Amino acid sequence: MEQSVVSVDVVALRFWADDAGVSVGIAVREMEPFTGRLALPGVLLGRGERLVAAARRAVHTKLGVPEAAIGAVGQLVTFDEPNRDPRGPTLSIAMWAVVGPHEGAAQWVSFDEVPALAFDHNRIIDAARGLLARLLWKDMAFTRALTGDEFPATRAVELSAALQGARPDPANLNRTLATIPGLARTTERRRVKATGRPAAIWAFTPNE
Repeated sequence: MEQSVVSVDVVALRFWADDAGVSVGIAVREMEPFTGRLALPGVLLGRGERLVAAARRAVHTKLGVPEAAIGAVGQLVTFDEPNRDPRGPTLSIAMWAVVGPHEGAAQWVSFDEVPALAFDHNRIIDAARGLLARLLWKDMAFTRALTGDEFPATRAVELSAALQGARPDPANLNRTLATIPGLARTTERRRVKATGRPAAIWAFTPNE
């Protein structure tokens, strides 16, 4: 039986201070197959290479993200359709990564504006969005990589809306935030828009 090659394809996310929502990194492929097509950053898993190391390598080499700007990384799901790669059977392990501010040539698009991508990368993004929405506010490594140590309530709304595809009910979201260990609503308020009330600030307890 022909053995499958293992690839690591990464849904790289950015949610920087000036970003209105979460966006996904894509780049033009420079080699066959699908040369010139947009795709997620992906690499073949090296012999003895760990998944996180491969994911970081993909984000660095394919999106041009400096290694120092690559934050938390985690595993999502495996795609085992044998015909997903024209080169032959390729098992794809989808990973997520959160990247910090940097200068680079990658394109960043919202989940609702992803263009047609090579391979089955649109399917990977569609599946990843639902999985990431379920990780938000539950997986603290993932959540804190996106929010930072403190964030205004409006950012929590934007983050939830980007991953869930709809704006959350503010009261329900506040209740969710209040149940997270190590996260508390502070007495500080911060103006984040030219009009409207200053937003409440939530902060994680150091080392939580």
